[in-house]
Amino acid sequence: MAQPPKRTARGRPRTITLERIADVGIAMGLPNVTFVGLAAELGVSHMALYKHVPSLKDLKALIAEEIFKRWEMPVILGRKREELKDYLIKFTDSLRNLVKSNPGLPPYLLRRSVATPSMTDKIGQHQKFLAEIYGISDSRAQWLLSTIAFHCIAVADTLYSDIDEVSDLESITDEAEVEAEFSHGMHALIVGALSLSEKE
Repeated sequence: MAQPPKRTARGRPRTITLERIADVGIAMGLPNVTFVGLAAELGVSHMALYKHVPSLKDLKALIAEEIFKRWEMPVILGRKREELKDYLIKFTDSLRNLVKSNPGLPPYLLRRSVATPSMTDKIGQHQKFLAEIYGISDSRAQWLLSTIAFHCIAVADTLYSDIDEVSDLESITDEAEVEAEFSHGMHALIVGALSLSEKE
């Protein structure tokens, strides 16, 4: 005797997934994320959201992790096609844009205590790949990238903080100067870091 076909379950489709939570959180911006606000954007109760993420701290960490996961690090072309210095400049430009586009992200990038395991893994893999491509030691690659990234993130976070007191015209002029000074400063840091790392 043939079994009757299974009936598909009816009701509301699932509206809470970790991916949707991250998407909404990214759109809101890390500094603006609250349980109630994010739940409202998802169209669910904040109690329903608690079933997926246990605390605001975990919610923000999930969003920060997803931002970092989606960030595409610049492609490493290797020493035959691109000097290490040129790659590191490209790396700081990309990192600056990541910080500029995502207020509230820097603590997750600067502090190991709040970085998630997948963020730490991505950083470690990048360091090993750089070492392999440029034929340098793992420790030198780790030191170079960590030192340069730390200062790049910290300076970018300071420079791109929201300043309400500046007029639009002043802001445009100021932005161009800030971008130029940032680039010069990162270039100097990279040259100095490379010189120091060669002596070790």
